[in-house]
Amino acid sequence: MPRPRIDRLSAVLALPLLAAPALSAFGLRPNRIAQPQALGWAEAFGAPTAAALAAGTLLLVVALLLLRRPGLRMLLLAAALAGLILMLGRGAAVLLEQAAPAARVSPGLGFWLAAGVLVLLLVDAFARMQPGPAPRAALLAATLAAVAALLGSGVLADLSVAAEFRLRAAAFHKATADHLVLAFGSFLAALAVGLPAGLAVQRHRALRAPVLNLLTLIQTIPSIALFGMLIVPLAWIAAHVPAAAEAGIRGIGMAPALVALFLYSLLPIVANTVAGVDAVPPAVAEAAAGMGMTGAQRLRMVDLPLALPVILAAARIVLVQNIGLATVGALIGSGGYGTFIFQGIGQTATDLILLGVLPTVALAFLTSAVLDLVIASFRMQPP
Repeated sequence: MPRPRIDRLSAVLALPLLAAPALSAFGLRPNRIAQPQALGWAEAFGAPTAAALAAGTLLLVVALLLLRRPGLRMLLLAAALAGLILMLGRGAAVLLEQAAPAARVSPGLGFWLAAGVLVLLLVDAFARMQPGPAPRAALLAATLAAVAALLGSGVLADLSVAAEFRLRAAAFHKATADHLVLAFGSFLAALAVGLPAGLAVQRHRALRAPVLNLLTLIQTIPSIALFGMLIVPLAWIAAHVPAAAEAGIRGIGMAPALVALFLYSLLPIVANTVAGVDAVPPAVAEAAAGMGMTGAQRLRMVDLPLALPVILAAARIVLVQNIGLATVGALIGSGGYGTFIFQGIGQTATDLILLGVLPTVALAFLTSAVLDLVIASFRMQPP
């Protein structure tokens, strides 16, 4: 009788997953900036519940080691992750019932370790299914609905990061609008400039090396340095061009951050446009010429449609990059989620940092997933 095959990824991640219940599940602070007291599941629910959680984790690891069907693995992992999050919210409520009014509860190392392992295994199980665009869209919609239901239910309302949100709801909404303007505004501007520039560079080979080398040089400049380099020229423009100042252009704030993100976005768009058009098969180009297509018709009806998946891949890179880099712009007053991150660093308030980090990560993940879905849809279309 053949021995069952053990899943290798589950075997690698089994040890951290088994260790998670023994580590701190919560951090209890007497106030928002005090050092946390590490507490386990037993302090919140009692020793029997903590023992049952450890036993359940062991059974989960055994099932993951032996279970090969990715669909069943996904269901099991999703249930485990949902249960872990619900226990976190309930545990925070129990701990706060016995604490001082100003006390705060945040997730501990054990929770982050277990949640991280479960998410990695979930992503792996989904990748093994090799789903098409329709299942991807359905899973994305289900995930968004589940997250919305979780946040709307109030299960996590007793966590410290939720308390930080309640205190700064108006500022959070403004930061969200600023972050979207920074990330997507700079992307749209770079797309409007980079796509024609990429087509021009692809058509005129003499321009390829100078343009790409210049854009590569810009890409190597650290973000905070580029923000600083833009302060002086934009301040000069604001001081000497009245219309510019009225339009909001100044040495600090949104303008230098938008310009910097625009410059960072150009290289992926230009380079992928060149690569995508270069990859058009010569036989297809010859067939288009044989049909009597002009250069503009061939570009619109042949080259760009075939190069579109490569260009969209650049768009995904640029948007995810800009969503992350936009947080640095808060150092020069551009707003966005980085405001909470740097305020939290200055106040040693971990949960205020999370208020900026978590939506940034969620927005980057959502943007990447949507564009991956769009790219997969174009690749599934017949030529």
